[in-house]
Amino acid sequence: MIVILAEKPDQARKLASPFPHTKGNGFLSIQSCKEFPNGATVTWAIGHLVELKEPEEYRPEWKKWDLATLPIIPGQFEYKVSKDKAKQFQIVKKLLKEADEIIIATDPAREGENIARLLILMAGCSKKRIKRFWTSSLTENAIRKGFAELKDGKETIHLFHEAQARQIADWLVGMNASRLYTLLLQQKGIRDVFSVGRVQTPVLKLIYDRQKEIEHFRPEPFYELEGQFTVKNGTYRGKLNKRFSSPDELYEAVSPDITKEQQTYQAVIKSVRISEKRTPAPKLHSLSTLQSKLNRTKKFSPTKVLELVQSLYEKGYVSYPRTDSQYITEEEYTYLQKHVDQYQQCLGIHVPIRSLQPSKRYVNPEKVSDHYAIIPTEKVPDTKAFETFSSDEKEVYYEILKSALAMFMTDYVYDETVIITSVGKQEFVTKGRTEKEMGWKALYQNEKDEESEGEQVAILPEVKEGESAKADISVKQGMTQPPKPYTQGQLITLMKTAGKYVEDREMKEALNQVEGLGTEATRAAIIDTLIQRRLIEVKKNQVFVTKKGEILCEAVKGTILSKPEMTAKWELFLQEIGKGNRSKEVFIEQAKKLCYALIQQASQDVERIDAKQALEEIKKENTIAPCPRCQKGYIVDRKTFYGCTEYANGCKQTFPKSILGKNITKTHVKQLCEKGKTNKIKGFKGKKTFDAYLTLQKGEIQFTFNVKPLK
Repeated sequence: MIVILAEKPDQARKLASPFPHTKGNGFLSIQSCKEFPNGATVTWAIGHLVELKEPEEYRPEWKKWDLATLPIIPGQFEYKVSKDKAKQFQIVKKLLKEADEIIIATDPAREGENIARLLILMAGCSKKRIKRFWTSSLTENAIRKGFAELKDGKETIHLFHEAQARQIADWLVGMNASRLYTLLLQQKGIRDVFSVGRVQTPVLKLIYDRQKEIEHFRPEPFYELEGQFTVKNGTYRGKLNKRFSSPDELYEAVSPDITKEQQTYQAVIKSVRISEKRTPAPKLHSLSTLQSKLNRTKKFSPTKVLELVQSLYEKGYVSYPRTDSQYITEEEYTYLQKHVDQYQQCLGIHVPIRSLQPSKRYVNPEKVSDHYAIIPTEKVPDTKAFETFSSDEKEVYYEILKSALAMFMTDYVYDETVIITSVGKQEFVTKGRTEKEMGWKALYQNEKDEESEGEQVAILPEVKEGESAKADISVKQGMTQPPKPYTQGQLITLMKTAGKYVEDREMKEALNQVEGLGTEATRAAIIDTLIQRRLIEVKKNQVFVTKKGEILCEAVKGTILSKPEMTAKWELFLQEIGKGNRSKEVFIEQAKKLCYALIQQASQDVERIDAKQALEEIKKENTIAPCPRCQKGYIVDRKTFYGCTEYANGCKQTFPKSILGKNITKTHVKQLCEKGKTNKIKGFKGKKTFDAYLTLQKGEIQFTFNVKPLK
C-alpha cells in the first residue's frame, strides 16, 4: 500500500486530481491507474500537526515564570500532537502504519520536510520505505512528472535535520530570552510580556534605529542656484549642481560671474549631449520582490501576498511561492514561450514580442537550486475559472503574468538629453527624456515607476551648441528631509539586505550569502509576530515601533540578540546541516551556550532602563480616549474588550471587540468616546447583512441609520 502525505487538504486534492479517485474520511483513495497500478491513498496534515512540547510538559516547576529556573533546557526534546488536530493525526497514523511505502508530498522545502517527517516519526513509521515527491508546480503535467521521478527519501532527510535544529534552537532562545527579559523588566515595574527571538528582535532593532534616526534628525536649510533660459525655440530650466549652506556662501562661490545684485545674464549653450538609453525588463519575481512590489502598488501586506500566491499555487496557476530565486531554467522558458499568446489574452492586452531567445538575465540554471522564480504555469485560467478568482487573487496573478511577459518584450528605449548652459564659468545642468519605444513598460503604463517616482521629465526645446541664451537666475531655498519610516514592503527588502547594516566584513558577507534575516517563507510571519505582540504597529502602511518595542530594544541594545550577525552565523550553519555537512547536535549545543550567556548579561542591560519614564510612555500609548462615563479614567485595550482604567473604583464603561461579525477597532471606540458616534460601518451580519453607524447613548452602544457622517 502506498500512502502519499500532503501538507494540507487543498494540496491533497490537487495531487489526486490527475487520477481516478474517491473521497474517504480524512483521505482520498486513488484507483488503479498507470502511475499507481495497485492504487494509492492520499492523506494530509493540517499544517503543523506535531509541535515541540511546552516547558511544563517536561517539568511542572517550569510552568511558573521564575528567574531561578532559567535557563530552561530539557535533557531531550520531545514532540506532541496539537490538541485541535488530534483527530486528523489518528487518521494519518493509521494509514502510515498500514503503508508499505510512504511518499512525502508536502511543500518542497525545509518546513514541508519537517511537517511530514515529524508525522512519520510520531506514527512510529520512520523505518518504512520513504520516497520524496518534489516539484515547484502543481499542474496536472507537473504532478504526473513528479510521481514518475520520485527522489529517494534519503536525499532530503538532511532538510529535516536542518528544520529540527532551527526549530529547537529557536525554542531555546525564544523561551529563555522572553522569560528572562520579561521577568527582569517586571522587577522594574513594567508589567508586560516581552517576546524575544533570534530573528524578530534584530528586525525590531533595525526598525527602531530608523525611528531614532528620524527623531534625532534636525532639518537644515540649503540653497541652490537655478536659471530659466530663453532661446530661439523656447525656454527651459537648469540648475547648478552644488548645494550651499547660506546665500553668502553661494554667491562667494559663483562670483564674479553671478552676483547678488544682478538677476539677468547672457548665457551660452556649452554642450548638448543626446544619448540613447535602454532599460531591460525587471527580473522575474522571488517571493520577497513580489511582496515588496504589491505592497508598494496595492498596499497588500506581505502576509496577504503570501496567502494569495499560495492559493494560486494550490489551484495550479502559478509555481511554488516560497522561492528566493529570480531565475528559471530552459524548461520553464520553453513552456512560457508556448503560452505567450494565452497570457496576453488573459491580461486583455496585445503588445509586440521581441526575439524568443532566452536571456541569462532570466534563464540561468546555475542560479536555480530547489525552486525557480514565481511564474505562471502552463495552466492558464479560462473565463469561467478566472471568475472564481477573488479580486485580490486577480491582482497577484496579473503581476506574475506581467513579470513573465515582460521577459519576452523589447527594452524600454529613450533618448536622454543633457544640456550644459554656461554663465561665465558657472555651468547649469538640464536633463530631459524623449521616449522612443515603450517596450515592456507598455505592461505597466498605469503604474508609477519606483526609480523615477517624484522625478519630472522635462520637455526641452531644440537647441544647438554655441547658441546664445538669456538667463534669469534665482536662488532657491530648501530644507534637508529626514528618512521616511519603513513600509511593510520595504521591511521585507530590509530583512533581505540586512548585510549592508553590518560593519564586520566577514559577517556582512555571511548575511549576503544567506540573503539577510529570515527566509522567503518566514519574513511575512516575522512582521506579523511583531505586530501581534504589540512591538510594532502599522499606520497607513508605515511601520512604527511601539513604546513597548522601544523598551525591549533598549534592554537588548548591544547584545548579540539585537544584531543580525547571529542569524547570519545560524543560517550558514543550518544550510550546511541541510546539505549533510554539519551536525544538528552541535548547532543545538551552541544555542544552549547562548542561553547561559544571555542570563549573565541581561541583568546589567535591563538596569539602564528608566522604568518610571517607560511606564508613563506605555500608559500614554495604550490610552484610547478619556472615559465618557466617569470622566476620570481612560479607555484602554483589555485584550478581550475595551474598558476604563477606573474599573476598580466602580466605572463599568466597556466596549466589545466585535458586534454582529464586525471588528470594533480602537478608532471606532475613540470616535464613540469623543464624538458619540462612528463613521458608517459596512457588513453587520443580522438576519440580513446591513450597514449602520454606532452611537453611544448613556454608555450603551446603539445602531443608527440616519446621522451625518463624521468629518
